[in-house]
Amino acid sequence: MWVYGYGSLIWKVDFPYETKLVGYIKGYLRRFYQHSIDHRGVPEKPGRVVTLIPSDKLDSQVWGVAYKIREEDIKKVTEHLDFREKNGYSKKTVTFYPRDTQNQPFEITLYLATEENESYAGPKPIEEIAAQVVSCAGPSGSNKEYVYNLADAMRQLVPEVKDDHLFELEAAVKKVDPDLKRC
Repeated sequence: MWVYGYGSLIWKVDFPYETKLVGYIKGYLRRFYQHSIDHRGVPEKPGRVVTLIPSDKLDSQVWGVAYKIREEDIKKVTEHLDFREKNGYSKKTVTFYPRDTQNQPFEITLYLATEENESYAGPKPIEEIAAQVVSCAGPSGSNKEYVYNLADAMRQLVPEVKDDHLFELEAAVKKVDPDLKRC
């Protein structure tokens, strides 16, 4: 079994895995369109986390990490991820394309939140999403920390890839983050 990480699973891997590969999936866009009431927000003040939305362009790419789960760990890891991703996420199988072209594309499981789930937040102006992010926190930490960690992880993982939505949101959050010193 392979699991795909495109959000916090990139930097916060809290399950055992055998192999890790960097690569991408096609036909989707990474967007901060999902409310988080159990990790980066609370029910009264939901944060924003990423999900995947279908792209108009079939060749668009979302970069992330594939984790191969050992046979003996599949049940335990699946139960853990089903609980971790419980706030509106469901499983889907897609094709993963490893960065190292010596590895062939293969089927992988990912968790995504569609607009039909009750915590789907949908699109808003980037400044509005940033204001929400800066003001929210939950059991897993502040929402801005999630944005900063994901942006940093993507720069380290694939520095040549520009994720417009992620990096525009990061810049907008930094602009209104009261903890950052202004010059």
